Amino acid sequence: MNTIKSHFQSCGRDFNQEELSLIQEIVADCSNLTRTELAGTVCELLDWKRPSGRLKKHECRGFLENLEAAGIISLPEKKNSIKGKNTKPTKPLNGAQPWSKLSDNIEDFTPIDVELVGNPKPGKLFQGLIQEYHYLGYSMPYGARLQYLAYINKPSRQVVGCIQFSSLAWRMKVGDRWIGWDDTTRSQNLQHVVNNSRFLVLPKIRNLSSMLLSIVLKRLRSDWQLHYGLEPWLVLRPRNRGYVSGNLSSA
Repeated sequence: MNTIKSHFQSCGRDFNQEELSLIQEIVADCSNLTRTELAGTVCELLDWKRPSGRLKKHECRGFLENLEAAGIISLPEKKNSIKGKNTKPTKPLNGAQPWSKLSDNIEDFTPIDVELVGNPKPGKLFQGLIQEYHYLGYSMPYGARLQYLAYINKPSRQVVGCIQFSSLAWRMKVGDRWIGWDDTTRSQNLQHVVNNSRFLVLPKIRNLSSMLLSIVLKRLRSDWQLHYGLEPWLVLRPRNRGYVSGNLSSA
């Protein structure tokens, strides 16, 4: 095991030598725990929480794996369970595409319902649609995240879009250049910037994309505050290797 020579940083938090030594002890003494359980234990002992009070277990697990890659700790083997696999979810519609023949203008299909994904069944539907139809596929987003499914109700109720917002990466060269902040400003404000990490519109309905984005931005601030205790100030949407912002102040 390598000795600790300097501090480490993860998601804007600095970990000093005393904290890193404590992490080494926890991992060594609790080798019977899973990686997720270890992350929860570390979060509790180091008081690593979101403003809402929830533990930052997902970020902590990633940090522990970075420490393992650096030779600082040795984690238990990953458990291969079907439940834990989320990078290639089962296709939800068995090849059916009920939206494929939809066209015309958005006014023919309003009102549009946008629902927050909150339990396993719509979660699997969201993952499956993104995996099958989004060019990036699906992978578990890092840190905080909210996922939405958009529905039309005529001619029948069916999903027409998937929208995902997640924490912004600590460093994202193009995004950092677009915002124009330095390291100090980034560390102070990073948690208030949200990334629109997936945006999928299924049918070829004119103006559907802009309407979906408008609807979801109007509720994003309150949803994000409810789940994570933070007010998002800015939404970044990748586009052609650059970024555009979603103006939450006017949404």
